[in-house]
Amino acid sequence: MSSPTQHTTKKWMVLATVSIGVILATVDASIVNVALPTLVETFGTTFAVIQWVSLGYLLTLASLTMAVGRLGDVVGKKRIYTTGFAAFTLASVLSGLSPDVGYLIGFRVVQALGAVMILSLGVAILTEAFPPSERGRALGWVGTAVSVGIVTGPVLGGLLIGGFGWRAIFFVNLPIGIAGTWMAVRHVPATIPGGDRRFDVPGAALLTLTLASLSLGLTLGQDVGYRSPPILTAFGIAGLGALGFLAVERRVTSPMVRLDLFENPDLSASIVTGFLSFVALSGLFLLLPFYLEDVLGFDVRAVGLLLGIAPLALGTVAPFAGAWSDRIGVRPLTLAGLGVMAAAFLGFRTLDGSSTWWQFALLALPFGLGIGLFQSPNNSAIMGSVPRSDSGVAGGMLTLTRLLGQITGVAVLGSLWAARVAAATGTPISPPKAPPWAQVAGLRDTLTLSSGLMVVAVAIGAWAFHRDRRRG
Repeated sequence: MSSPTQHTTKKWMVLATVSIGVILATVDASIVNVALPTLVETFGTTFAVIQWVSLGYLLTLASLTMAVGRLGDVVGKKRIYTTGFAAFTLASVLSGLSPDVGYLIGFRVVQALGAVMILSLGVAILTEAFPPSERGRALGWVGTAVSVGIVTGPVLGGLLIGGFGWRAIFFVNLPIGIAGTWMAVRHVPATIPGGDRRFDVPGAALLTLTLASLSLGLTLGQDVGYRSPPILTAFGIAGLGALGFLAVERRVTSPMVRLDLFENPDLSASIVTGFLSFVALSGLFLLLPFYLEDVLGFDVRAVGLLLGIAPLALGTVAPFAGAWSDRIGVRPLTLAGLGVMAAAFLGFRTLDGSSTWWQFALLALPFGLGIGLFQSPNNSAIMGSVPRSDSGVAGGMLTLTRLLGQITGVAVLGSLWAARVAAATGTPISPPKAPPWAQVAGLRDTLTLSSGLMVVAVAIGAWAFHRDRRRG
């Protein structure tokens, strides 16, 4: 038998392994964006083509995260998780060796397959390694890992590209990926799923088709218009796929997603508030760089430092919020975090063309604290609302909530910003080329919608909090 000390050491090594995977996948999602202008020039292509280096990665993540999460529940998580680390590492090297843009896009898709396995199952593995009384604390440290990846990606990308060229942003993954793969083999427990658990192939295919079509329509609709026939076709396929998925899930004996899980109000409230917050957050982080650079006139380095305030605050408070949620419950902290974020969104509406860096910082700091207060306890609530046998699906839900929130926020709020800037000037104009006062007007209108989404999230959080109080 293992001693308590051995068990304690084991679970913290599992946390270290999962954190490395989160940092690796998070850094890689953002580091490539810094290289896109360089890749356009290097390969002699257009931005419309080169953007698929990022879009292929993102769409693969969004399409397959639920299927991979369920597969982990059926065949075991360690095998898939370790394969994901190895595939991500190998695809990183191949991406760095790409002779043309076609190979690069293809290898990025393979890299995303590895990232899906890492992100979908990492939280589930962590949930199984820690007792429920320490789940929030462990997920809080994962929140810190996310913030490290967000802050590190753009900075590291700029340094590597400037010093060694674009290929270095992929080769840097090799030593980290090897270390992560070895740690996964050594420290991740090989749990064996119980019972007769079969993989729902028709349900997985329909859900993947639905998510891929929805993500593709939301992403490309910004460029070609949401009323264009291809985009309407994509949304139509997503709708039909969703109906087919629901019909299949009601009939199969071992469904891809147990629909009765959503009868749990705790799970539904956590997923909806998480989605709304990520929609609002993604729209804000899309617009703020334009505001800081085009309106206030800061250089790229200053913009990077100012945008790093919120992730640093998130990473600082997330472990404490997770530990507190183990003591006092998740709902007080999620409600407090949502309230702070909503207040910060309303505060961002007061920014104008004469605002200073410290005024921005005074809003960004509590904004990051609010995210940290909310995210770790909310993740703990999602993972604690399902049986252990469905933890892979729950981890997939958690990842999908974030990804779809990001895609929807960038698409909807980005389009709204462009429309409001054009309305302010009275002419169809690209927002970055509009005068500062028009960009500010469009930003405020967009933040009004974001604030409304956060108010709805606060209302749902308050309902969940009072429901929790009534249950004692």
